[in-house]
Amino acid sequence: MTYVLHYAPDNASLIVRMALDHRGLPYRTQLVDRASQEQSSAAYRALNPNGLIPTLETPQGPLFETGAILLWLADTHGGLGPEPADPARGDFLKWLFFAANTLHPCLRMLFYPEKYIGTGHQDALRRGLQAQLKQGFATLDTYASQSETWLSGRKPGVLDFYTVALLRWPALYPSDADRSWFTLADYPALQDLCTRIETLPCTAGLQKAEGLGDTPFTAPRRPTPPEGSAT
Repeated sequence: MTYVLHYAPDNASLIVRMALDHRGLPYRTQLVDRASQEQSSAAYRALNPNGLIPTLETPQGPLFETGAILLWLADTHGGLGPEPADPARGDFLKWLFFAANTLHPCLRMLFYPEKYIGTGHQDALRRGLQAQLKQGFATLDTYASQSETWLSGRKPGVLDFYTVALLRWPALYPSDADRSWFTLADYPALQDLCTRIETLPCTAGLQKAEGLGDTPFTAPRRPTPPEGSAT
């Protein structure tokens, strides 16, 4: 089967695109037009009842939640993470879920505070989330500095792809807020990871497909996609 990736430019779907391309898996893309709120349409919610991006259509039905899709691809096709019997499996899983369950939700709340709290408290929420993210990135940087496989860029997989995306977005979003709290150079091991991932063919494919520029992870700029919009 050719997978179908429902995506929007510079959304979490880019992580799944990188995994599919890196593993050489057949797929086609279906744009979810955020400008017209297509993610809230009945047709899209029939695939993903949460109305979030991405969704991946597979022989086992549509999959949603970025972490779940990535883990399914890694276990189904191999080469994107340690196998279940690998001694490194535990470390891989805990950091993958840290990215999916802690860092990613913090970024979502930071970018869309109005979905979570009233206008009078959004600045306080942002400050708290920024502090939590800085601590989370520092923790991840320590692990990356000690790893010789996953999260080092030497054996790229879904954890690497997830991490570089999470490091891209704070440099760009939200466009109307202070982003000076985040500096990639504060996390040297993660900065090295971004540099390594930028050399991969799957990144070149991503740059072309979503208009992310020449340095999408080390020096991000606003996307200029051939179709659709990031927000």
